Amino acid sequence: MTTQPGPDDGGEIDEGCVAPLGEVEPLADAMGDEPSLTVAAMARRLGIAPATLRTWDRRYGLGPSGHTSGRHRRYGPRDLARLELMQHALLRGASPAEAARYALNTPPPPRQPTEQPADSMRVTGRVAEAEAPPQPRRAGLVVDSERLGAEPATDSAARQPATDGADTDPLPGLASGLLSGGLDLPDFEHRARSGGRGLRLPGASSRARGLGRAVTAMDSWSVNRLLLEALREDGVLTVWQELAEPVLSALNERWEHSGEGMEMTRLLSECLITVMSTVTAGAGEPRTARSVLLLGAPGEVQALPVYVLAAELSVRRLGARLLGFGLPVDGIIAAVRRVAPAAIVLWAQRPRCGDPAVFEALPRTRQRVRLFAGGPGWDRSTLPGRVEVLTELPSAVELIERTVSVRGGRT
Repeated sequence: MTTQPGPDDGGEIDEGCVAPLGEVEPLADAMGDEPSLTVAAMARRLGIAPATLRTWDRRYGLGPSGHTSGRHRRYGPRDLARLELMQHALLRGASPAEAARYALNTPPPPRQPTEQPADSMRVTGRVAEAEAPPQPRRAGLVVDSERLGAEPATDSAARQPATDGADTDPLPGLASGLLSGGLDLPDFEHRARSGGRGLRLPGASSRARGLGRAVTAMDSWSVNRLLLEALREDGVLTVWQELAEPVLSALNERWEHSGEGMEMTRLLSECLITVMSTVTAGAGEPRTARSVLLLGAPGEVQALPVYVLAAELSVRRLGARLLGFGLPVDGIIAAVRRVAPAAIVLWAQRPRCGDPAVFEALPRTRQRVRLFAGGPGWDRSTLPGRVEVLTELPSAVELIERTVSVRGGRT
């Protein structure tokens, strides 16, 4: 079949037939005792189309080393390492040309000694996949192969869990292991008119474009790692405003125009909840004597800003207690009586959930409790006079921090 050119390929793309699944041709003598893979096998390993590999070879010189004219292309371990470097750079937001330069100029990691002879791969057909010895994989990340004029990736390479977190880090273990043990990639600050596969991200940062690619590829592992890395470097509010919100807005725009992308929005939402909960769980001991209750209004099912607010308050050690969503009025009343919080934030994302009666039902406590209504679901004109409205998250955090007294608290 002939692969059609993609939007960024300038109409130039390789032609060729995709080899049947599992077909591995005999090894080239030039490769010596190193195991090698055909174009089709390497493409499957990286999760991209064979046409993309040929394009990278012809356009950027990222082809198999030792290839001679008139012979089949076969990729060795060092070739695989370079291609994985390019994948990492693409996911970080680099253009194909930038990623190729990075891959070519970065020395590959030292080759690990192989325990199996190369002869063990000299098989063809599906038997090759069953009998070939397992090879170690680094974290090969899904890339946006569509922008290179190839078929979308269908799977990702195996990934290694993160370890070795610092004791004082608000993101313990889970994030720091990836960042300390992964590749030290440069920051690509170039802007683009759009990013991701079909997502419009005008003026977005390279990191936001990389997040968009990972989301459209449905690659939750990469989404989590990109978010965790950004949280370590930039903090909770910056990640929400400069990464999450632009990609969520682009996904909503896509859904409004085509009715597609709901599954991508759900994946990103779940990843955001995961990483924000990681921040909350890893924060230091609260320095406040009384806590802040965060919960959804009765009938509300989910609102991502609540998790962001809980994470930021926890990083500031303000004693946030997140009760989630779906708690009925009786449960909210019982929680207020048991906790005696300094402040309560009720979040309503949808107008039908913003019932001001819930504030009237809250019990009066011996110590004053500040009441806050967060989210677009509230009608300010119907709220009781003692309820304050939260608008933007940064100003909400500052207001809550001023509200919660630290006098007499833990320091």
